[in-house]
Amino acid sequence: MEAATFLIQLVVILITARLAGEIAAYFKAPSVIGELLAGILIGPSLLNLIDLTPSIQLLAQIGIILLLFEVGLETDISRLTAAGKKAVIVATGGIILPFALGFIISYYLFNFNLLISLFIGSTLTATSIGITLRVLKDLNKQSSQESQIIIGAAVIDDIVGIILLAMLYEFATSGTVNLWNAASVLLFILLFFLITPFVAKTISLIIKKWSEKTEIPGLLPTTIVSLILFFAWLAHYLGAPELLGGFAAGLALSPNFPFLKSNEAFSHRVEKEMKPIIHLFTPIFFVAIGLSLNFKLLDWSSSYIWILTSTLLIAAIAGKLFSSFALTKESLHSKFIIGTSMVPRGEVGLIFANIGLTSLVLKEDIYASLVLVIALTTLLAPFALRYIYTKD
Repeated sequence: MEAATFLIQLVVILITARLAGEIAAYFKAPSVIGELLAGILIGPSLLNLIDLTPSIQLLAQIGIILLLFEVGLETDISRLTAAGKKAVIVATGGIILPFALGFIISYYLFNFNLLISLFIGSTLTATSIGITLRVLKDLNKQSSQESQIIIGAAVIDDIVGIILLAMLYEFATSGTVNLWNAASVLLFILLFFLITPFVAKTISLIIKKWSEKTEIPGLLPTTIVSLILFFAWLAHYLGAPELLGGFAAGLALSPNFPFLKSNEAFSHRVEKEMKPIIHLFTPIFFVAIGLSLNFKLLDWSSSYIWILTSTLLIAAIAGKLFSSFALTKESLHSKFIIGTSMVPRGEVGLIFANIGLTSLVLKEDIYASLVLVIALTTLLAPFALRYIYTKD
């Protein structure tokens, strides 16, 4: 792609994301909805002005990494730890229920073979943490008790999702599953979460001292972004999702991190100087999700597509929504908030579906149906979440 073409595409993405976000906010909807719809508008589904190129995907990936850094920075780890048991319960239900429903529908109702049914069930286990957390921030609920449970459950979902994906891809290509490979991926991810916060904390102390002595402006954004991207790379290298690297770096720099507490003034300074960069990149991520959807590929006249889509959509929503109902001490209102927050599939679901398509496991019609399910859960959940909160 020519540099000039990329530059004008970036202009279109940023301006349409902002305008659509403003329109959404005017109608009391989460701004992330506007950004998702902006991607659908300028993407292959409607105007076809911009394709999701590797360059845009890279900027989008940086956007979600930075968003998770901000979430980690604002997270009180003591509250996150306290919500750990509840998060595990929600994550477990949010994996088992959608997987079981997706598999049963695919294998027994539509008579798909075992591998296709496993892929469909696994795709429904995905949770897009970025979309939910952006909605919670728009509603100023990112520090609520429900939010801590949601963050913990979504992180567990991502880890299990990576392991599931690795096992399914191996099964699709070789016909066998190596449990040792799956166990080693889990081990590396756990080691990453144990070691990274302490390494990040140590590096942040060096950055703090350096920032007090330097006479050149802009040190903090440069070094903090470098730290975030380094840990994102390290997470990927060890087999974890890159966005978990951003989350771990933010968690380590949080003033509420135990053992090696950050200077609160320094943490607030980091947050203040990073916000403009985060607000620049994160809309690109949500627009990119819209760009990745192509509704023109769907055969809208096919009753088969609609029956498969509607059945899987019910399973996708019910599986996540009722994952929180195993919590015994939460109010019904809180359970609906937590369950609804886990519903969006977003980019995580698309990764599963795309691997199924490229590995020739999923046919075009099944893939199209899954994309529609992912799109609907991604678009409907933020509206539902806002509605539930207004009933508080």
